[in-house]
Amino acid sequence: MAKDAGAATGFRVRRIYDDVDAGDGLRVLVDRLWPRGVSKERAAVDDWCKVLTPSAGLRTWYHAHPDRYADFARRYRAELAGPEQVPATQRLREQARAGSVTLLTAVKDPEHSHVPVLLAHLTDAP
Repeated sequence: MAKDAGAATGFRVRRIYDDVDAGDGLRVLVDRLWPRGVSKERAAVDDWCKVLTPSAGLRTWYHAHPDRYADFARRYRAELAGPEQVPATQRLREQARAGSVTLLTAVKDPEHSHVPVLLAHLTDAP
């Protein structure tokens, strides 16, 4: 996934292990679990948006079935339409309209994770 995937919409994606960049703007962690080996000070996270991450059950299911990404993406999109997720989605969209929002993740392969699904969800017209 490109560093500035979604930059035209105010969103970019970076790994939390990367150094803080002046262009990051609001730094939002979009993983359910805190990343190993990263202190809260070094991470410089402004928000930890757990509600927009896959549920524990879905995350476990996907780890057991990594070859079923399309099914995972469909299930995750359904979760993102939930009553807790809708206001969180709107809040991040509003923040991105006001300035840069960097979605931070610790996943080793962001292109085959929840991040592209979340980014697409956030950049779709509400």
